[in-house]
Amino acid sequence: MKNLKLKALALVAGAALSTSVLAEAEYTFKLHHFLPPVSNAQVNFLQPWADKVEAESNGRIHIDLYPAMQLGGKPPQLFDQARKGIVDMSWTVGGYTPGRFPKATVFELPFMPLNSRITSMALQDYAETEMQDELKDVKLLALHTHFPGSLHSRTKDIKKMEDLDGMKVRAPNKVMAEAFGILDANTIFMPVPTMPSALSKGVIDVTALPFEVVKPMKIHELAPHHTEFKGDRGLYTQFFIFSMNKKAYDKLPADLKKVIDDNSGVPLAGFVGDVFDAYEIGARKDAVDNGNTFNTIEGAEYDRWKETLAPVTEQWIEDMNDDGYDADRLLEKAKTLIEKYENF
Repeated sequence: MKNLKLKALALVAGAALSTSVLAEAEYTFKLHHFLPPVSNAQVNFLQPWADKVEAESNGRIHIDLYPAMQLGGKPPQLFDQARKGIVDMSWTVGGYTPGRFPKATVFELPFMPLNSRITSMALQDYAETEMQDELKDVKLLALHTHFPGSLHSRTKDIKKMEDLDGMKVRAPNKVMAEAFGILDANTIFMPVPTMPSALSKGVIDVTALPFEVVKPMKIHELAPHHTEFKGDRGLYTQFFIFSMNKKAYDKLPADLKKVIDDNSGVPLAGFVGDVFDAYEIGARKDAVDNGNTFNTIEGAEYDRWKETLAPVTEQWIEDMNDDGYDADRLLEKAKTLIEKYENF
């Protein structure tokens, strides 16, 4: 457990080193992502990670962050920007390109995730053995998930499944679009940055998000009715891809490749999970302090949701099998890995 966890202190170790000690950067990389510079992802994950890589390389690697799509393009293009070398590194949502990473979608099925740390470590472990073909064109730094998401409504409380009937719901990914469709909601897909405007204009009534994203986007001011799920698993999560251009990685000498490798993989996924889990608590408090209403799906109603949304998993198995995958094996492996890291 200790060896797998990247401590927050370790991530910023070296940041206070005198610049006179650090060598002049030999390699400067651009890291591009879609969230604001004040977001949890930049402040508590990406920037500390970049600082740690720089410190451990003794300043020979320097990473510049470009948040909020500052280098151009749209969020669904971020993975390809890193793949093609338009940028050196990118962090993005896997679901922004539906069908691109089908094996990872098993972690997005309804009532699959635990917290972000456990699910992220399981996902990264899974990716290292099952997703080499889907990720062969990049240097994978880590896959991870956010804390299981909640529902945030603009106009009314969501206390039971029937309350979503006819509402315009922003779905975070293809799997959850199918789930909300079963509940007779009108599903709309859009990237995170467009949601505040969509809520304020009534384009959507409800959005599914972790509080970690609600806070920086001020969603709690636009959608003051929150519904959380309390049971053995969260309603849903989605996965993120943190990757590096292969040529940018390959040009590094062996000792600097080791710096990147030492800050990648399951340990990094676990650290990111810790960051997202911790931030969720404080972000939720902002909604509490705003005087918003909170509803909880638990007990018999939670069981109703699980039973009603079970066909989403059944359809996923059928679709994956039709595409030539052994869906039952992949589903069982994902569940086994979540259990593995739950007991770590």
